Amino acid sequence: MPTVLVVDDERQIATIARDYLMRAGFAVVVATDGAGGLEIARQRQPDLVVLDLGLPRLDGLEVARAIRRDSDVPIIMLTARVDETDRLRGFEVGADDYITKPFSPRELVARVSSVLRRARHAPAGASRFDVADLAIDVAKVRVERRGTPIELTATEFQLLAALARYPGRVFTRAQLLDAVRGTEVDSFERAIDAHVKNVRRKLEPDPHRPRYLLTVYGIGYKFAES
Repeated sequence: MPTVLVVDDERQIATIARDYLMRAGFAVVVATDGAGGLEIARQRQPDLVVLDLGLPRLDGLEVARAIRRDSDVPIIMLTARVDETDRLRGFEVGADDYITKPFSPRELVARVSSVLRRARHAPAGASRFDVADLAIDVAKVRVERRGTPIELTATEFQLLAALARYPGRVFTRAQLLDAVRGTEVDSFERAIDAHVKNVRRKLEPDPHRPRYLLTVYGIGYKFAES
């Protein structure tokens, strides 16, 4: 049974999220502030974290950054903020999805299920392939550069794998969203930019002069042809 950590200082929202997730078959742990949520995340190592952006003691972005230093656990940001910049900031610190309050509890369950499926199931095709100086193991959700592991989140890995499988092919942001999220839920195309930025930071020797993930201006991205 997957364990979901819900971190939200609004107790009513946390209770509703807990009840619906439990009915859907998840084990649920609840924290009502950022510091407490971070402590539980480190102790319990949940399978997914639902994290409110505006938290007392330690805000959601700081909690997400701290979690990302230790773990690639999927994170769904939950917030009342609707500004696109706020959503991008969430993705830039490693969030896998984003839900705006007020939300449908059923939508939350659907998003949790979708993100967990994405984390557990690798892209279709060959289970392992080499491109440039990268070795990409889809079954193990693992990428190495000349034998050195590169730590990516599940979403970042699927984005890289989708591009690297077809060097030179140009993908629109919408196509990349389909590759990493599927079509079950509405998505946010500019989130792809944030995920690409994260992959470049981890993968590229010089993120400002990428040699793997290349921007095709006005369209999207491609993996460099060797």
